[in-house]
Amino acid sequence: MIVPSLRPLAAELPEVLARRARWTVLEIGFWLAAAAAYFVFPNKYLIMTEIVIWALFALSLDMILGYAGIISLGHAAFFGFGAYAAGLLASHGIIKEPVLALLAAGGASTLLGFATSFLVLRGSDLTRLMVTLGISLVLREIANKWSELTGGADGLQGITMQPVLGLYRFDMFGRTGFVYSLVVLFVLFVVARRIMNSPFGLSLLAVKGNPLRAAAIGISVDRRLVAVYSLAAGYAGIAGALLTQTTAFTSLDVLSFDRSADVLLVLIIGGAGYLYGGLIGAVIFKFMQDWLANLTPQYWQFWVGAVLVAIVLIGRDRIGRWFLPARRVAEWIGRFRPARLFGGASAGKRA
Repeated sequence: MIVPSLRPLAAELPEVLARRARWTVLEIGFWLAAAAAYFVFPNKYLIMTEIVIWALFALSLDMILGYAGIISLGHAAFFGFGAYAAGLLASHGIIKEPVLALLAAGGASTLLGFATSFLVLRGSDLTRLMVTLGISLVLREIANKWSELTGGADGLQGITMQPVLGLYRFDMFGRTGFVYSLVVLFVLFVVARRIMNSPFGLSLLAVKGNPLRAAAIGISVDRRLVAVYSLAAGYAGIAGALLTQTTAFTSLDVLSFDRSADVLLVLIIGGAGYLYGGLIGAVIFKFMQDWLANLTPQYWQFWVGAVLVAIVLIGRDRIGRWFLPARRVAEWIGRFRPARLFGGASAGKRA
């Protein structure tokens, strides 16, 4: 039953959701620029493929951190599980077709996320940090000890993938790998965007803001957290599977703590809670890492850390104001900022 005073707001909900789901000029330009990178940077396919994989990985973390407020220090558990799943399916000749193997690896990671989500839901943020980290460390040790299956410290070798859809063979220059990874990223991004702009996505924001209040108004908090955690695990597993398929190799590194920390750093650089943060952060992080590694091979991690400290000290709001003129131009060309909930023209009329 809807409270009478809230009925006008409830009537506006479909319009608000439609506005939130509408594509903006900057979004379209972002994806056109990503596609144009294939022609603009013909010698950078390998690093651009890495960027796309990191972007998908960061997108999966943003779904639980930026929208549901679940902090994770062990998100590499699902990334690595998907990487090993795709590698084992190919090396044993079970599924060598990349798209089918990708779906299988994503499904396996989703099941792992569902199975471990009930542990993550227990306790506070600190407990979740330790539980997620523990899951990742346990999986890494299993992969290390079960060397007959995973290759142990030597990594899983002998991975041979068939051409994508039987048509496009992976090449040493990374052309096919980049296009294949970018298409996968775009499809999964569209799905995530649709989910997060739906009533389910809005309910996640309510849960993140105040779980007790969300439960009081009838939102099933635990079910939504389990659902988004499982979905994010599947996305991370697909990112890991992409890495295995495009490099024909996987090792214990995909389950390391460093990978979980790096993807968190990517999301901090780009910003959490609006899906594009992980994508933008991946571009900045990988190009910055590549440039600094060439400039100062021994100290590049120091400079990455310095950039992170600068972001924290300056503040993301202040940095955002630096780009305010560009945003105003974008708003003049077409709607850029999603309208605030229950805002827009009708709110202006009520005022």
